[in-house]
Amino acid sequence: MHYFITGTDTDAGKTYVTCLLIEAMRRAGRDAVGYKPFACGDRRDPLALQQASGGGLSVEEINPVFLKVPASPYAAALLENRSVDVESARRGFHALAASHSHVLIEGAGGWEVPLSGQETMADFAASLQLPIIAVVNNKLGCLNHTILTVRNIQSRGLTCAGIILNHAHDERDAASISNRMVLQNFLDVPILGEVMHGETEIEWPVDVLD
Repeated sequence: MHYFITGTDTDAGKTYVTCLLIEAMRRAGRDAVGYKPFACGDRRDPLALQQASGGGLSVEEINPVFLKVPASPYAAALLENRSVDVESARRGFHALAASHSHVLIEGAGGWEVPLSGQETMADFAASLQLPIIAVVNNKLGCLNHTILTVRNIQSRGLTCAGIILNHAHDERDAASISNRMVLQNFLDVPILGEVMHGETEIEWPVDVLD
């Protein structure tokens, strides 16, 4: 099974959580690798995924579309006077999926970040027809972002396999403590788990995900 991992915003912690999930799967003996089809600004995220995946893949295999400007892929491409090769990103996924049992695809930015003049990250994910995992920066304000993201995923006929709450900061407040309860009340998708600040190892949520 392959999964597309999106975030409620650009600082949700997608790479951090995706690496933990890949490492958990590999500890369980599963053939799992990461894929970051679009990266902007630098390649720190693809390099982190490369390490989590065991180092057997090149950075170009993990990240076929790289833009130097730290912006959305569409804006970065405009500023660099080039186009985003969305098809090469799709081909890259299918190549990894043909040789690995589990590919965890990490999006760039949030769910609807623009890729080109006609396509957003959500359109790209929909074209792959994979279940979606939403990573949420568990803080004040995340309820609106999370509910909007999950409902948009479902409105496209896609499956939101679950939500992972990421505690990007060590401090806890009333919002971060109560957000899980509120999301469970408003959404019909499971909370797969919570990643605490500084956590370096988690378990793959086998009770929910195949």
